[in-house]
Amino acid sequence: MRSISTTAQIQPQSTARIMMIRPVHFGFNAQTAGSNEFQQKELAEHNFNIAQEKAREEFDLMISQLQLTGLDLYVFEDTDDIYRPDAVFSNNWVSFHQSGKVVLYPMMAENRRAERRMDIIENLKKDFLIEEIIDLTHFEKEGKYLEGTGSMVLDRRYKIAYACLSPRTHPDVLNAFSEALGYELVTFSASDENDKPVYHTNVLMCVGDIFAIVCLEAIKDPDERQMVRSALEETNKYIVEISLDQVRHFAGNMLMVRNLKGNKFLMMSTQAFDSLTEIQRKSLLDYARIIHTDLSVIEGYGGGSARCMMTEIHLPLR
Repeated sequence: MRSISTTAQIQPQSTARIMMIRPVHFGFNAQTAGSNEFQQKELAEHNFNIAQEKAREEFDLMISQLQLTGLDLYVFEDTDDIYRPDAVFSNNWVSFHQSGKVVLYPMMAENRRAERRMDIIENLKKDFLIEEIIDLTHFEKEGKYLEGTGSMVLDRRYKIAYACLSPRTHPDVLNAFSEALGYELVTFSASDENDKPVYHTNVLMCVGDIFAIVCLEAIKDPDERQMVRSALEETNKYIVEISLDQVRHFAGNMLMVRNLKGNKFLMMSTQAFDSLTEIQRKSLLDYARIIHTDLSVIEGYGGGSARCMMTEIHLPLR
C-alpha cells in the first residue's frame, strides 16, 4: 500500500449521470462461475428459459425507479449479434473520469471481453468531452485482470482505490491504473465464510461521500483490516459495518448517486435492503434516501447486483 493522502480533491464522489446496458442474451455464464461464489448454478439450470425475460423485466423496473429520482440515464441496448450473458454488468469493462479519461479494463472471462463497445464511447462523445482512452486490455495476454469498478471501489474525492486481490484483480494492473490516473491503492485480501476469495471488491464495500459500507469481517488479516478501517476513518467516513451473511445478500453492492438537483440516493436491491438491520437503515438514511428494487434473477444467475449494473459517468460535459 502506498501512503494515503487525506486531502480531498475537487471531484465529487457521486454523479447524476449513469450508463446502463439493457440485456439481450442474459443468462448463467459458466466462464465466470469458477471465481464467482454468488452465481447459483442450480437456479439457472431449473429456470434457464426465463432468464432473459425476467432479467429484462428487472432491468426496466430499476430504470423506472432511477428515472423517478431525476437521474440522467444513458441506457444502451445490448446487440443481438454477439452472445454477452453479462452485458448488464457494464461497470466491469469501462470507467469514466472527471479528467476526461476513459479506462478500458482486462476481463478474466473470454466471453466478457466482447462487452467492450467503442460504439458506446463514440455515442457518449456527443455529450461529453473525452480527452484520452487508457487501454489496459493488453494485460489479458499475460493472464492479468482488473474488472473496473467491480475490482476497485473508488473514493473519487480522495483518489483512493480500494481493492481486494483475487483472480480478477491483479496487482500489476492495479499499479498501471494507479499510475495512469493518480490514485493511491489500498489493497487487501478478503474471503467469504468458506474461506473462498471474494471475487470483486464491490460486493463487500461501498464508499459514499461521508460514509462507507464495508464487511471488515471478510478481511481476515488483522493488519489489513485495520489498514482499511484507518483509510476510511482518515478520509472522514462514517463506517457502517455489514456481516458476511449480508454480503451474501448483496448488501455491499450499493451505489450512491445524486440527481441533477443534488439530492442523494443509495441504490440497492430489495434482497440487500431486506438484509439490513433497522439500525443500519437508519444510519444510511442520514446520508441518502434509499432506493431498492427486486433483482433476484439478475443476482442469482449473474452473481452481481445493483452497483454492478450502474456505470458512473464523471466526464466533463461538452
